[in-house]
Amino acid sequence: MDLHLELLEVQRRIQSRVPLPLLAITGESIQRHQSAATPLLRFEDIPLNLSDLRLMVRQIADVLRRYGALEEVDYQKVQALGRDMKLLTVTGQWFRSVAERQVASIGVPVTNSFAELDGSEVLDQVLTLSMRPFLSRCAEVLQQRPELSIWTHSHCALCGGQPDLSVITPSAERHLICGRCELRWKWETLACPYCRNSDRAKITSFATPDGKYRVYACDACRRYLKAYDGRRASRPVMPMVDAVATLPLDAAAIQRGYSS
Repeated sequence: MDLHLELLEVQRRIQSRVPLPLLAITGESIQRHQSAATPLLRFEDIPLNLSDLRLMVRQIADVLRRYGALEEVDYQKVQALGRDMKLLTVTGQWFRSVAERQVASIGVPVTNSFAELDGSEVLDQVLTLSMRPFLSRCAEVLQQRPELSIWTHSHCALCGGQPDLSVITPSAERHLICGRCELRWKWETLACPYCRNSDRAKITSFATPDGKYRVYACDACRRYLKAYDGRRASRPVMPMVDAVATLPLDAAAIQRGYSS
């Protein structure tokens, strides 16, 4: 929990100075991307400040190493990348790789250049955390568009990321929350966002004693998703805060054989 709180503080410091981007998002473009199942955001439109990105990468690596979540050899590679002129190129490859996977899922062959990088799994973890302040500001723009309601895919309409949390609204709707940019969009109440299983008999659900947080676990693909129950809460969902508050639920789900 201390690890996640430190990561949260690092991200908040940077996000406070990231400008709101001017994104050319229209109802027509949302409809077009909905039909193609591709995310809307281009890497070139992210309000990236290279100095801030370098600082984020190095500070995230420092926190991860301090808590034993990053091996020394990987830490040195990440620190070197944080000072390298190719950081922006690597980050672009990382960002586009998710969109490429969504295109591949509908049968279009692509070349995932990021997957070919040495230590791509470690970089994926570090860049996901480092880019969140910048992507979250982009999500604020799309979140205001009423046309977002037409998005019917389980991956994020903005950046193509997978949901990391969900929220049950006071009207009992379930909204998924992207793990990369924190965009929220409506999803089926019980269907698994990872394999689309909607058989109630294959969905396991359990909650905290106060009912504020829940877990929906799929017995078909053995993955789970946590939920903040807004019907029982006195405040709106706070993705970064609630992700930390529900760490015991992660442990409970993993003990039962599910993965995130």
